[in-house]
Amino acid sequence: MGHDTHHHHFSLCFCDLMRLLWSLLVPCFYLSLILTLALLLLLLGLRMWLQGRRKARRAQDGGPAVAFFHPYCNAGGGGERVLWCSLRALMQRYPSVSFVVYTGDQGVTGEQILEGAQQRFSITLPRPVAFIFLRHRVLVEASSYPHFTLLGQSVGSMFLGWEALTAFIPDLYVDSMGYAFTLPIFRYLGGCQVASYVHYPTVSTDMLSVVRERNARFNNADFISRNPVLSAVKVVYYCCFALLYGLAGSCSDVIMVNSTWTLGHILALWRAPSRTGVVYPPCDIRAFLDVPLEDEDDMEDWEELGQEEDDKKCHSIVSVGQFRPEKNHQLQIRAFHKLLDRKRDGLGGRESLRLVLIGGCRNQEDEERVLKLRGLCQELGISDRVEFKLNIPFEELKRELVDATIGLHTMQNEHFGIGVVECMAAGAIVLAHKSGGPKLDIVVPFEGGQTGFLADSEDSYAAAMETILAMSPSARLEIRYNARDSVERFSDQEFESCFLAAMESLMSKLER
Repeated sequence: MGHDTHHHHFSLCFCDLMRLLWSLLVPCFYLSLILTLALLLLLLGLRMWLQGRRKARRAQDGGPAVAFFHPYCNAGGGGERVLWCSLRALMQRYPSVSFVVYTGDQGVTGEQILEGAQQRFSITLPRPVAFIFLRHRVLVEASSYPHFTLLGQSVGSMFLGWEALTAFIPDLYVDSMGYAFTLPIFRYLGGCQVASYVHYPTVSTDMLSVVRERNARFNNADFISRNPVLSAVKVVYYCCFALLYGLAGSCSDVIMVNSTWTLGHILALWRAPSRTGVVYPPCDIRAFLDVPLEDEDDMEDWEELGQEEDDKKCHSIVSVGQFRPEKNHQLQIRAFHKLLDRKRDGLGGRESLRLVLIGGCRNQEDEERVLKLRGLCQELGISDRVEFKLNIPFEELKRELVDATIGLHTMQNEHFGIGVVECMAAGAIVLAHKSGGPKLDIVVPFEGGQTGFLADSEDSYAAAMETILAMSPSARLEIRYNARDSVERFSDQEFESCFLAAMESLMSKLER
């Protein structure tokens, strides 16, 4: 009897609990439905408002407009060269289309930005381009997000994209810096066609491997790599982020990637093979190809003087790349230090070698990184053999590369490597990292001949530099000729041809 009573009370309590949950669930369901409908109506209203503004703008301007999203367009890297070459190619092909650049650069005018592009890249646009100056670029800067940096920057890019969209509504939107989360905003709210040029996937399987294997890198802090729980949480975080990144990127009507390495990751993440293709970035090789590699008379003199005179010659080892952590300038400095130790007792010694680090500084963080690199040189006692050249004009960059014996590159999984191509065109023998674009696309055999060297550690870099310096001038010249012949496929003309072919389907719709 007692058991039945207890069961009866339990049944009543369970029924009361279910009724309570149902009474709470039904209002929550209706509230969620109402909020969802309100959000959809809000988004639909925003879309209609923005499309109305776009039509009014087009009627006022008398033609279609293409906008490039490039918050750091005043920087001096390879991504900026892609921007200016893209604009030049489209302006020449489509004279009836106007062009806009969204930039977050402050304290400069549009004229100063174009002047900087001309000085750094020798690129002059055939007609004017309008600049939309965004005020909240800090939203996409890594320094704003000490933790969950990828997510923070991606969400920040959506707000920055919204600022750009409300300031100017184009007919075609091109993300030329890799902010994939801006694509759905312009496509679904702005009603724009969208295209993207991907230099580097925001998240990749390589990044997941670094975390899974608990390796400490610049994008995986020591305290995370040492903790299995935190590493597991970060893997889940990266997997979830990769899913969202893929959904955002798949909104693009045309997807261009800069290398075979990037192509593999974007195909795995964005899953749009029919809309994706490789368009190698433009490398300013013409400026270097005009310089003869070596006069025949000079070569005869070298052979007569022999290896001893070659050892006495001052050899410069030049690195070209922005001062970002992933460029791994520390590896360059430490490998050069080991080379000096190996050459200490040789002919010419350390006085015959110099390391020149050339690159752009985008912000205060980059400048602080350069100070730390200078400190490392002092700590190793090689400050007298290392030079830093920041934000230098193109002509000075050209002189350094033409005079260089070795072109040095140390970034692991470099998406492409414009600096590597420029070194090869200038006649420097390239020593690049054995990964990414340099390994798959650039430092590869050409017509059966060697085009450069690859390495992946301090010791292997030092050994490779020693090998190059020990070669006869004629042996080095053969590699230099092979390398120079191989880089024709990375010229401005090849880029513009491939870029215009990729954009043709979208641009033809604008002129209808």
